[in-house]
Order: sequence, then structure tokens, then C-alpha cells
Amino acid sequence: MKVDLLVRQVRIDDEGPLVDIAVRDGRIAAIEPGIDVEADRLIEAGGRAAIPGLVEPHLHLDKALLHRRLPSRFGTLEEAIRVTGILKGKQERGDVLERSRAVLDRAVKNGTTAIRAHPDVDLIQGLIGVETLLELRNDYADLLDLQIVAFPQEGILKSEGTLALMQQAMDLGADVVGGCPYNELNWEDTQRHIDLVFEMALRYDAPVDMHADFADDRADQRFAATEYIARRTLECGYQGRVSLGHVTSLGALPPSELEPIVALLREAQISIVTLPATDLYLGGRRDEANPRRGLTPVRALHQGGVNVAYSSNNIRNAFTPFGTADMLQIGNMLAHVVQFGTPEHQAAILDMGTRNAAAAIGLGADYGIAVGRNADFVILDTFQVADALLDIPPRLWVIKRGRITVVTEHRCTIHRGCGAHEHAHQPSHSTHP
Repeated sequence: MKVDLLVRQVRIDDEGPLVDIAVRDGRIAAIEPGIDVEADRLIEAGGRAAIPGLVEPHLHLDKALLHRRLPSRFGTLEEAIRVTGILKGKQERGDVLERSRAVLDRAVKNGTTAIRAHPDVDLIQGLIGVETLLELRNDYADLLDLQIVAFPQEGILKSEGTLALMQQAMDLGADVVGGCPYNELNWEDTQRHIDLVFEMALRYDAPVDMHADFADDRADQRFAATEYIARRTLECGYQGRVSLGHVTSLGALPPSELEPIVALLREAQISIVTLPATDLYLGGRRDEANPRRGLTPVRALHQGGVNVAYSSNNIRNAFTPFGTADMLQIGNMLAHVVQFGTPEHQAAILDMGTRNAAAAIGLGADYGIAVGRNADFVILDTFQVADALLDIPPRLWVIKRGRITVVTEHRCTIHRGCGAHEHAHQPSHSTHP
């Protein structure tokens, strides 16, 4: 048997032996020690660890890298929406493409092999976010899978004409029906917003992905929609096809109120995508003492059997003035904040950025390092899978559908004493289409 790619001496399980991975026709053909085959390409992993390709289930490309154009002064969610609304009114296609490409290139170099992007669909910027992503989806097809959400950031009912734009976006080729139910004027409109999202999803047989309950508490009922969404999911037979981002107000509930909602989310098979970089930055702004962390209750959701994932959300804009599109960096942050430090909990966080994130965007059946699955994986410059979040190591090789898409060369020399003439070589990155 001849294969397209053979990876020798790689670690995919810290409790098991080093193995070889054989890849043919974009899929993993064999995983076992000492595979003896002829291969077109060979990687000598030298005992280094491999993980499945990282997955960003919630990313805003059309709003990325805007942080210096109209800087925020107060750091609140309300200001971020207002500032971004002003900048969206000035969007130009070429600029959106350039900023989006910059983020996608970072993500690819950092080992991301799939992204679900949430471009705004509204009367301010029209369909420019969707149209540019459709172009980028083709341009980056060999490097990552890119899903497109028709996302009504400005609301649906309070922004007349948005529903028609969302339908146009779906007709153009968007994959997912988005929602932002808290951005309506009252609870009745919030419920109607959710209903309209499900109606459109059913019409297009498309998944649903909503921003929901993005607040520090549930004093305003518009930020208490998770239970309603879960019940609509069950009524529509949409189990396993709904993801919710943020959902931070759940963190304000006492266990007696939270537990039945967690059980309902599990029954509805809804994925919760926590967005720690944004939620930590914007949350708890008005707390004068013991400020809240502003995250969804990751521990309770995880223990309750809900599929929890995480993502970068925004990269350097009013919502999140930081970010490098590195899922391992975000995972490390999340582990600190939710106090997931035991070996089992660290492994759970890594799953949240890989297997759980893939499930959240519907990639579960063909995802993972297993025979017959798509050959999408990353070889890290570390020797234990468990050290991925600890080291945040260079991604030495990234493989997408069996092709080597990224090679990272890394060399660093420590000079002891003064006056050393040799210069340390800085890490260099190269991306191969």
C-alpha cells in the first residue's frame, strides 16, 4: 500500500505507545506502531504530540482589527455595539477582505482547521460581511473549513428589513441561521426573534447559532432566553443542531435554578460556546466590589453533560481589544478562570477547543484522529498531549485533509555570559497552499 503522507513516531495518547499515522485520499488510513509503507510525503515527528485540528466555533471576521480606528473609552458592551455600529457604516469590501485574511492567516498558522464565522447582516453594512466570507471560503478551502452564519447583530424586529437580508444571505450560500434575541426592545419581541430564527432554519434545513443572554444577571428578561430557546429546539426537533454563544447570565443563577436549565440544555443537545476573552473583558463592569467573572457556568454545564466549547469571538476590536486567533491561548485563559487545573479538567478544556467545538458546528462524524476520519491534525513542539495547554507550543506541522498546510521552523539559542557573537534565530512561519 502506498500512501500520500506518513507521520512517524507521534504521540496521540499519553497512556499509549508512539504510533505512525498513514494518510491516503485526505483520510486517515491507519494508526499503529511501525507502519511499513511507501509514502509521497514523510514527517518524522520524533515523539512529539498530535492533537485534532483546532476549531473556532464563534469568530467575527468582518469586525476584526478595528481596535485603533475608533477606540473605546469605557469598555462596556453598549459602547462596543455603538462604536462598532459607527465603523460598520464605513465598511469597504477591500478593507474587510484584508482584515479577514489577516485573521484567517493567523488562525491557520495556529493550527485551526475549521471556523464558524458570524458576519453581521443588517441595514448598516448590508451583506458585505457575508459576501466577503463567501469569497474567502473559496480562497481558503485548502486550508480550513469555513462556515458562514447570517447574524442579525442589530436585532430583527427593531430593525425592519433585516429578516429579508438574512434570507438573501442564506440564498447566497450562508450555512447557518444566526440570532441575537437580546437586541430587541422587549421580551415579547425577543421571543418572536427566536421564533423567526427557527422558522428560517427549518425552511433552509440549516443549523441555528445565536448570541444569547449576554449579561451579568437575568434582571432583564431579554437576557433570560436560554430556557425558551431550549424548549423551541425540542418543539422543532432540532436537537444537536443549535449552538448558543456567551450565555453569561446563567452564571448568576443559584444551583436550584440553574440545574433544571442545564438538564433542559442536555436534553435539547444544545452546545454552549463560552467566549472568555470577550466575556471577561466586558463582564462585571458595574461591580464596585468582587466583580463577577462574567462567564457562563462552565463547570456546572460540563458536569451536567452539556457540550461546552470555547472560541476567540473577536480579535482586536471594541468588544475584545486583544487576540491572536490562537485557540490554545484562549483555552489556557479559560482553564485559569474556571479553575480547571486537574489533569482531567485540563484534558476537558483541550476537548472544548477540539472535539466539543467540532461537535458544536456539526463536524463530529468526520472529526478526530481515528482511522477513516478526515486527516485534520496538528503536530505540536511538545512531547505530551497534556502539555498542549501548558506549553502553548509552536505548531510544527498542520495537516488539512491529508495535506501539509503549515510548517513552522523554530530555533532558539540561549547565550550564557556577555559578548556572545552568535545571534539566536527567531521562530519563522511559513504557510504552504
